Amino acid sequence: MGGHLFKFTGAEQGASWLLQVPPMIADLGAGILYLGSWILGVGFSDDPQQAARATYEYGTTFLLIAGLLNYLSMLDAFDISAGRKS
Repeated sequence: MGGHLFKFTGAEQGASWLLQVPPMIADLGAGILYLGSWILGVGFSDDPQQAARATYEYGTTFLLIAGLLNYLSMLDAFDISAGRKS
């Protein structure tokens, strides 16, 4: 789908680096997919050809929501194992 993955580089000026942290945490929830993409360098660059795709915004939103849903399922599994939820 050609989505964009966020990462913290430290090259941002001023306090704009704070805007990169929440989506980076959401993308990090994808786990092995995020780490594999980071090692291969896929999806992190600001490529105009990638951004011109019709599904670019959908892909970015999909990656963010997928990571957040992984966090939600991890919290649910923790609650079940801790006995707080049956």
